[in-house]
Amino acid sequence: MNAPSRQVLKWIGNKHRVAEAITSHFPTDFRRYYEPFVGSGAVLGTLAPRDAVASDVLAPLVQIWQRVQADPQAVYAAYEERFTAFTTEDRKTVYRAILDRYNATGDPDDLLFVARTCYGGVIRFDKQGTMNTPCGIHRALPLAKFADALAQWQPRLAGTRFVVGDFEAQIDDAGPGDLVYCDPPYQDCGKNLYGAQTFSLQRLFGAVERARGRGVRVALSLDGSKRSGDRICNVAIPEGLFAQDMEVKLGRSMLRRFQMAGQSLEAEHVADRLLTTW
Repeated sequence: MNAPSRQVLKWIGNKHRVAEAITSHFPTDFRRYYEPFVGSGAVLGTLAPRDAVASDVLAPLVQIWQRVQADPQAVYAAYEERFTAFTTEDRKTVYRAILDRYNATGDPDDLLFVARTCYGGVIRFDKQGTMNTPCGIHRALPLAKFADALAQWQPRLAGTRFVVGDFEAQIDDAGPGDLVYCDPPYQDCGKNLYGAQTFSLQRLFGAVERARGRGVRVALSLDGSKRSGDRICNVAIPEGLFAQDMEVKLGRSMLRRFQMAGQSLEAEHVADRLLTTW
């Protein structure tokens, strides 16, 4: 349960920094592992399970992971092409062209590069479903480091089947002895962030309750304490659904950095809740 030292994909709500802390609470005797909100895959890559199903409703995101698993050389070649243009031409123009192409075609290679170079890794959509996050201020990950990330991740995904699907169907597929980890869109984030537009926390709680009744162990990351000015968010949990409620400190919020246009984040600290049914 050691986290990869590099990320393949930057993603909003990424658990890369705390994946080891999260997996340290997982049982070691589970049968099959399910992750129905795969995102950056940070927890999946840290756990590196022998038998797993990872899923998401966003098809290009799932296709990224399928390609990393099956053909990392092709993923590298696509990244290299975009990286070369991004670093030798006007970066904002190149970024805009790649973003527009992604919005038109749903190309997973374009999504990967945009996610790595958009502002703060914030995947944001307008009401028409078009991604509209501007270009970030940081450099793109150098080619050698991206190649290293692929080399680390590809063997960790060997036992995982990646599918496009709704979280409820994936959780309902889990059986006795299986382990499910959920990292859904957070209730305190804006509805224009990826995944938050139609997500229902109550529907998730219902799926967790059914899984628990079948002997499935479920872990769930949720909004914990987020200091946003004077606001502390708090999510009500159905009584008796979870056996443990723990805090996982995340540090400063990149979403707030985006919203505050790069202002100081001294007072913007985030802590998740990690809830488990065991």
